[in-house]
Amino acid sequence: MQTQNQTLLSESTLTSRPTDIIAGFPVRPGFFELNGATPLSNGVNFTAHTRHGRSCELLLFHSGEEEPFAVLPFPNACRIGDVYSMIVMGLDIEDLEYGYRIDGPYEPEKGHIFDKTKVLLDPYAKAVAGQREWGQKKVGSYHARVVRDTFDWEDMPQSTRKISDLIIYELHVRGFTQDPSSGVIHPGTFAGLREKIPYLKELGINAVELMPIFEFDENMNARTVNGKCLLEYWGYNSVNFFSPNTSYASKTEHNCEGTELKELIRELHENGIEVILDVVFNHTAEGNELGKTFCFKGFDNKVYYMLTPEGNYYNFSGCGNTLNCNHPIVRQMILECLRYWTINYRVDGFRFDLASILGRHEDGSPLNNPPLLELLAYDPVLRNVKLIAEAWDAGGLYQVGSFPASRRWAEWNGRYRDCLRSFLKGDFWNAWDAAWSISGSGDLYGGFYSDHSDNYAGYNSCVNFLTCHDGFTMYDLYSYNEKHNEANGWNNTDGSNDNRSWNCGEEGDSTNPEVLSLRFRMIRNACAVLMSSRGTPMFLAGDEFGNTKHGNNNTYCQDNETSWINWNLLEKNHDLFEFFKFMIKFRKNHPVISRKLPNAVCGMENIHTHNIDAKDVTIPRDAHTFAVSFAGYDKTKGADDLIYIAINAYWEDVTITLPELARPGAWYLCVNTFGDGDGRYFYEEGQEPRIEHDFCMRPRSVAIFTGRNY
Repeated sequence: MQTQNQTLLSESTLTSRPTDIIAGFPVRPGFFELNGATPLSNGVNFTAHTRHGRSCELLLFHSGEEEPFAVLPFPNACRIGDVYSMIVMGLDIEDLEYGYRIDGPYEPEKGHIFDKTKVLLDPYAKAVAGQREWGQKKVGSYHARVVRDTFDWEDMPQSTRKISDLIIYELHVRGFTQDPSSGVIHPGTFAGLREKIPYLKELGINAVELMPIFEFDENMNARTVNGKCLLEYWGYNSVNFFSPNTSYASKTEHNCEGTELKELIRELHENGIEVILDVVFNHTAEGNELGKTFCFKGFDNKVYYMLTPEGNYYNFSGCGNTLNCNHPIVRQMILECLRYWTINYRVDGFRFDLASILGRHEDGSPLNNPPLLELLAYDPVLRNVKLIAEAWDAGGLYQVGSFPASRRWAEWNGRYRDCLRSFLKGDFWNAWDAAWSISGSGDLYGGFYSDHSDNYAGYNSCVNFLTCHDGFTMYDLYSYNEKHNEANGWNNTDGSNDNRSWNCGEEGDSTNPEVLSLRFRMIRNACAVLMSSRGTPMFLAGDEFGNTKHGNNNTYCQDNETSWINWNLLEKNHDLFEFFKFMIKFRKNHPVISRKLPNAVCGMENIHTHNIDAKDVTIPRDAHTFAVSFAGYDKTKGADDLIYIAINAYWEDVTITLPELARPGAWYLCVNTFGDGDGRYFYEEGQEPRIEHDFCMRPRSVAIFTGRNY
């Protein structure tokens, strides 16, 4: 099934006649508003633009060849303003690759580095030519291919699920199934991930956040350290923003690139799982002054990148260059890109890497009302799409709680990660921040002491996490006091030193049963708190069964067993997996955790913090034990939804008292991360022990109770 645009364009060109012949091909002026290459019934529409370039040539290649078989200069009739558009007739797109050459001034001190000899990749290319195997080094220049979109989504509706109802599972497409222990037929690919959908459904997550899947260059900065080849494994060096990474496809997809990814997304949707893409609009793989010119630099270096007055690259990304996101041309490209992935791939959301860069002016200064962020926030196509900001950048700009357009954008809550990591391991002076974070971070997002405030945006603005790709896994968080990144080849100087981790008494691997018991209890604590916190929970793939990176907290270059998920641990640590499953289900069954409900009939307030004695609703700044309660009336169940989560970060027993219910009722123990001595850490509905008034919190444990009125 052709898209509507393609159908209309095809019909409109059926009777079109050429106005010129260039390099032996009949041509005519094209559709200037349609960027990139679009197949038509009688040819291909090619459109490109350059602000400071003087002329443009279209280069046509046979598949796999470096020398063009035709060079077509755009005539004046095919230029309006800065836009070049031409329909080239009689092309066989099955055996076609294309590129551009742009001529213009070479004045580096002014930011212009045009080179008419460079073959340039179309910034709007829907596929990068030369489907390759992972790790295969790129030879020659980048070319694009013309994609014929025939994928039929049928009547699949767009998800209207609120972000507060998501449980986000962050994963790396290759690393998720590359290890032989994954047992899939197509390891390291979109198809391999598709094979794991039954597992994802059993776990209970309802959103996957895919680390970068745009075409990227994993061979950029490739090195050999101690006999191992290190690649740019994570994928944050984008080559093109509109093309899926061809090495993630298990089969050849010439002219229908992206089909395997679309099949994956469709099946995820059919199983109730949304897809969020980790997108990198803060820099590209072209690097700094010493980097390659293969796309944006050649089309218009001064437009696409932030440059100093001397023509050098600002480096707020830490990767050599910084995309000039608020230039009108660049922000239009970003908008078109996100619209393309939303419409053509039915993506449900985007997580923006180093998103504070998206709010910087061309000179690098932060903008009060960044036009790009406003444009995306109010775009009608993106109306129901989740927009999630990593609200900081490598230039020192930190905007957690103050990211512009926060009532539309969500944020990775870095404060939640830091203060909960600290408090759970025993840094009691973080108690206030920990309590705020569990309660929904109202102090960051406008709720103050309750969520009655009309300004409160916490349940739609806050993504809570303790682990992600960048840093320790949850198992390593409680197995290492220090990072161990020696294998990266930088003498352990890379990666964050602020990990707020604890090895539970022994660094690294251990066979000590007491150490192991404590480690898994700490993981259960982290999971229980995360799933019981207001705000959207996110965790790293493999955390649910104790996956480890052996203390490496910066595995960006480790395409090996260090980064790949070891699925053998699923069987070994199956009890932990069952705990994660229960906590995910528990969160879904208790909507009061995710959002404010109507006032509880029993009279409990919507949200509160509690000292050891529940009657005391103030906690000391250095409290080592406290609780948070959520209360509301669940209209669906016709009963109050009452949750009481208590955390004892202390290393001794602490007895707590539970709130008195205003009408006859009782509290029931649902979760006790310390366990009952027989390996039981949670209770299914109907099996929970009744707790009359007091409860003894065991050392370093979390307990969760539900209240029932009679």
